[in-house]
Amino acid sequence: MSDLIERAKDYATKAHQRIDQRRKYSKQPYHVHLEAVAKLVAGVSDDAEVIAAAWLHDTVEDTPATLDDIEAHFGSSVAELVEELTDVSMPSDGNRARRKALDCRHTAQASPRAKMVKLADLIDNCRDITRHDPRFARVYLTEMAALLKVLREGDEQLYRQAVRLHTKSAEQVGLSAGDAAEADLWQPDRLRGFEDHNFKRLFTEIFTARDITEGLLSFDAASTCKKVAKDLRHQRCEVASIRVSGSVQGYVRLADLGAGDCTDCLRHFTVDQVVPGGAAFSDVIHVLTRHDYCFVTMLGSVAGVIRRDDINKPMVRMWLFGIVTMVEMGLVQQIRERFPHEDWQQQLSAGRLQKARDVQAERGRRNVFCELIDCLQLSDKGQILIEDPIVMQRLGFESKSVAKRVLKELESLRNHLAHAQDIVMHDWAQIARLSMRMEEVARR
Repeated sequence: MSDLIERAKDYATKAHQRIDQRRKYSKQPYHVHLEAVAKLVAGVSDDAEVIAAAWLHDTVEDTPATLDDIEAHFGSSVAELVEELTDVSMPSDGNRARRKALDCRHTAQASPRAKMVKLADLIDNCRDITRHDPRFARVYLTEMAALLKVLREGDEQLYRQAVRLHTKSAEQVGLSAGDAAEADLWQPDRLRGFEDHNFKRLFTEIFTARDITEGLLSFDAASTCKKVAKDLRHQRCEVASIRVSGSVQGYVRLADLGAGDCTDCLRHFTVDQVVPGGAAFSDVIHVLTRHDYCFVTMLGSVAGVIRRDDINKPMVRMWLFGIVTMVEMGLVQQIRERFPHEDWQQQLSAGRLQKARDVQAERGRRNVFCELIDCLQLSDKGQILIEDPIVMQRLGFESKSVAKRVLKELESLRNHLAHAQDIVMHDWAQIARLSMRMEEVARR
């Protein structure tokens, strides 16, 4: 194994382990999937960069690592492959069908090397989903059929294998070619109770990208790197936009500036790196999951920038705390619907119930009267629902372990928000997943 592949394997494995990511159905460590994809690619190619990209293909989408991190560790060629393999759609682009259509168009423009990795990824995912989840397999196979139409330039052997597997899997789940075109893109409704207008305004309208955007210094492409670097250090900035013929066309990073002029280190904006000033925070977070910088347009031109550290700003913290609070309100609503006579108390231990009663008594002493359910901790409310199979089915969680992980993430984020801790450092993966879930709910 080459040094590049070994480093990519180690980097990807550790990145997914740090967030304890596992395969959805088998609960195996996520690197099992990465290894399967890398082996499929290695079976038809000895290109070390492509095999390295196979190990890294989900790192940017699923972990705190960005494309800039991949470039810094593995070079621009591997980073370009990973970028081609990373979805470009944003939460605000619409439902799953519309987002997948955008991602399919992105894949169609990928290089044959990247398409080779995508074929291997489809093969391993198709096997896993068809075996464990026939219902969702009907959705996945429909999306896979669309992707196969644009992946012919990938490896011929992997392409034939993917087509055979698709045909076999479609037969297993009873999906004909006609069905595939009309398949219902089922999505589990994990969180109910957020259909009201106030929630949608909180999530999509009240807080927008312009609220946390920092101004962006701008220079002509002919400016010397020395001058630009001096101005950036003086302003304590690390990135600036670059104008070509009077129009902003890209950016430079302070870390890249050397001798010569800015043309030598110009980086062009990618299609998934720029959002309008009115974009929801969820779109900003989605961009920052893949890139170090999210650029913001004002009056049609890039004029501002948002970094991950900006997610710690008060506006975003208020937004996140509001979402967590509304999730907690939704849990209470679910409990009241399922246990109208307060028999939810049977789902908790005597110790947890006593703590809630102590809180209720203290509030009563201060003339603040409330129901016992309002004195429960977030983890208690989650535990009540997790223990009830009817509610678990209603929420769409396939297992208790998944539900517990989601609740643990919510509680961690809420605690860090409440104690003014750095949420980017502690909770980035949770923030990214929560914003995606809430965007799906807000669109309903």
